[in-house]
Amino acid sequence: MKYKDYYGILGVAQNANVADIKKAYRKLAHKYHPDVSKEANAEQKFKEVAEAYETLKNPEKRAAYDQLGKHRPGEEFRPPPDWQQQHGAGSFSFEDFDLSDLFAGLRGGGARSRGRGSMAGEDYEVPVHLTLEDAFRGSEVELNLSMPEYNDQGLLRRVPQVFKTRIPKGVIDGQRLRVPGKGGKGFNGGRNGDLYLTIALHPHALFRVNGHDLYIDLPLAPWEAVLGTSVDVPTLSGAVRLKVPPGIQAGQKLRIAKRGLPKPHAGEGDLFALVQIAAPHVISERERALYQQLANISKFNPRGNFRQESRNESRTH
Repeated sequence: MKYKDYYGILGVAQNANVADIKKAYRKLAHKYHPDVSKEANAEQKFKEVAEAYETLKNPEKRAAYDQLGKHRPGEEFRPPPDWQQQHGAGSFSFEDFDLSDLFAGLRGGGARSRGRGSMAGEDYEVPVHLTLEDAFRGSEVELNLSMPEYNDQGLLRRVPQVFKTRIPKGVIDGQRLRVPGKGGKGFNGGRNGDLYLTIALHPHALFRVNGHDLYIDLPLAPWEAVLGTSVDVPTLSGAVRLKVPPGIQAGQKLRIAKRGLPKPHAGEGDLFALVQIAAPHVISERERALYQQLANISKFNPRGNFRQESRNESRTH
């Protein structure tokens, strides 16, 4: 048979007392129970931890195990005749294992009932995906969850839950909303856990989100940027008329007050229009002639700073 280092599995010394062994077991069993663990190979690790604990907590089994001597984990060795039948730990299944001993003394363990410790239910967190329009107006979502729950024997099982909850208007990306008592069921009289909803906003075709503020690209034709204009800008509550001053530059921001996302208690964020200069891709011969005429008479040099920088550079050498 292959040697299993039960002390190593539990992470305790060979002279550890029963209390230390139980403490190590509770910590590891809670970490690796497959219904709550995100660890790789959780089921196998849980079984190893349970097997080690069942052996070391029993004085007779522990003494018989210690008589095997030390070997490398996984090393093949031959135990005394009939040792496996008399002292082997047997096989374990997390589906049949009684977790009441595991959870006694953990959260909520101060309260006692029927000789078993009570325990608060687990808190859980789930993502809730919303459109920007949902976040602006508020919405109601239906959640279909499979929640771990303890039965009267302390065994963990998954129970389907379906419920609706209201998402308030003005939620922002990454925000966590607490729904009290909708997490895991408490064990043996312990309080229910809470459910946390993490808001994830879908990307929008027009708007970018920064907290409660929104940003939108505002393309302007070259003549609109030079002469100034008024344009209709979409917002989440309908289009607004925006005045663009003459001579505006690409990259400038124009603020449209209180057209962002609602804030939790009062007020709204702002909408910022980010100016972009859009050159036409296709022009007529008449338009081309007018552009050429403008180029011939204009003294404007958009790269004048290049010349200034070149002069400054030559002075330093």
